[in-house]
Amino acid sequence: MTDPDPTARESDSLPQNGDVSGPDQATAPLLRIRYRVRFGKTDLLRWISHRDLARLWERLLRRAGLVLSMTEGFHPKPRVGFPSALALGVESLDEVVEIELAEELSAQTLLERLEADQQPGLNIKSVTRLPEGMSKAQLNASDYTFSVVEDAQKSQIDAAIAKLLSQDSVSVERKKKTLTVKVAEQITKLELNGDVINLRLAASQAASLRPGDVLDLLGFGDWVDRGTLIRRISVELKQEHEGSAPSDLAQSQNWQTQINSFISHSGEQT
Repeated sequence: MTDPDPTARESDSLPQNGDVSGPDQATAPLLRIRYRVRFGKTDLLRWISHRDLARLWERLLRRAGLVLSMTEGFHPKPRVGFPSALALGVESLDEVVEIELAEELSAQTLLERLEADQQPGLNIKSVTRLPEGMSKAQLNASDYTFSVVEDAQKSQIDAAIAKLLSQDSVSVERKKKTLTVKVAEQITKLELNGDVINLRLAASQAASLRPGDVLDLLGFGDWVDRGTLIRRISVELKQEHEGSAPSDLAQSQNWQTQINSFISHSGEQT
C-alpha cells in the first residue's frame, strides 16, 4: 500500500536549518563528493510533479542518514539536481539525479542505503561516484514509448508517422507562444513496433519537443484520454561516466527483477 503523500512519511526527521551533518562538521574539512543515481519512477509515483519528486529525494536522503553537502546562504539546501524534468503522468524506467555528499562513501554503500528506503514506485538502478571537476549532467537524448490504444489501425499510425517525418519543421503552442522546431534535429527516431510507438527525442539548447507534443503532431492527442501510457525508457547524457574504480560504480541486483515484475503486471512492452 503506497503512502497517501509519497513525499512524506512519519519516519521523516527534518533537522532545523537543513543541518544533517552532526556537531563536528564545523571543524572537519568540507567535502563535496558527487554521485549520479539512475532510478525508475513508476506506478502511482508518475502522478507527482517534478517539484514533489525533488522533495521526495531530499527526504529519502535524510531518512538514509546521509551527510549532505549544502548550498550556502541564509536558506541552505541539499545539492540535488536533475538534468531533465519528467512531465506529470509520464512513467520512467531510467531517470537521473545527481547528489553531493559531505562524506566519503563507496557507490555500493550508497546504493544499499538508498535501496533500503523502499519508497513505492522508486526503483534504484545504479550509483556512480563522479570524479572531481566533472561537469553536471546534461541531457543528450531520451527514448520513449507510447502504448497503442485499442482500435488504432496500423495503417493509420504508419501514415501519420510518415507524414510527420516528411516535414521540414513543425510548430506547437507552448504557454501562449508558438514553438517551431526542425523535425530531423529533434525527432531522431519514430516508428511503430508491435503494440508501442518508439520515439527518440534529441535535446536542444532552445525549447525542445515533448512526448505529448509528438502525439499531438501525429493527430493522436486524444490517446492520453483513451489510456495510452507514455513511458521514458532511457536517458542518454552528453557526458557519461562508468567509474574508474570498482568502488565507483554499483548496479542494483534487484533492478531487473523489479522492472520485469512491474512490466508484467502493467501488461506493457518496452
